[in-house]
Amino acid sequence: MPVSSEPLPRPHTRPPGGVRPASQVLLAVVCVLLAGMALADLFAVFAGLRIRTVTGTDPERALDGAYTLYERAGDLQRMVTPPGVVVFVVWFFLTRRDLGVLTPDAFRHGRGWAVGGWLIPLVNLWMPYLVAVDMWGAAAPLPSEGRHRTSLWPVNLWWALFIGGTLLGRYNGSRYADSDSLTEVRDAVTQYMAADLLNAGAAVAAVYVAVRLTAMRRLKEAGGPFAYAG
Repeated sequence: MPVSSEPLPRPHTRPPGGVRPASQVLLAVVCVLLAGMALADLFAVFAGLRIRTVTGTDPERALDGAYTLYERAGDLQRMVTPPGVVVFVVWFFLTRRDLGVLTPDAFRHGRGWAVGGWLIPLVNLWMPYLVAVDMWGAAAPLPSEGRHRTSLWPVNLWWALFIGGTLLGRYNGSRYADSDSLTEVRDAVTQYMAADLLNAGAAVAAVYVAVRLTAMRRLKEAGGPFAYAG
């Protein structure tokens, strides 16, 4: 048998045709913005603690300062949240689009739901989660002997925190605005603090989901459907 001088074939290190490589730059931007959202939420929790502290004492000056700090925390949240949400949804859609090319049979809904699912009231309470579950399954390696399918706990944790923070925040919005006494304000701020903690946790969990999903996707693109990182 003649010996060829051509190198032996190697496993493909580029995505299959039609699949764009995952953008590390976009992932980094998503992580930075989500981290900024989490820090803004934690700052709001700190400002809420200040209000709870001074409403239990008295001085009007201290109370005014606490309210000013709380308003600044709200302004910071309103400043960092919109760009963070927009960039995350862009990353979410692009990842769904490319995974749809890599593993088309893994999805129950069209890729348009990766954006539309966030925009339609009520539908946005579950549709993005279903898309994320399908994305996770599409990126995860196929189960092989001695190994089960990759767990969904990161997606489940992220969505539980996100929904909890969103619903609690909406409920407290009207309650805080309608507060007439210091006691009512204190109670509303306490529940806002709980919502902010959930939102901060959701942002951190979203970072983990984005990084893990991207890593699984790159591994599957490079090593095939049974690739496993350990």
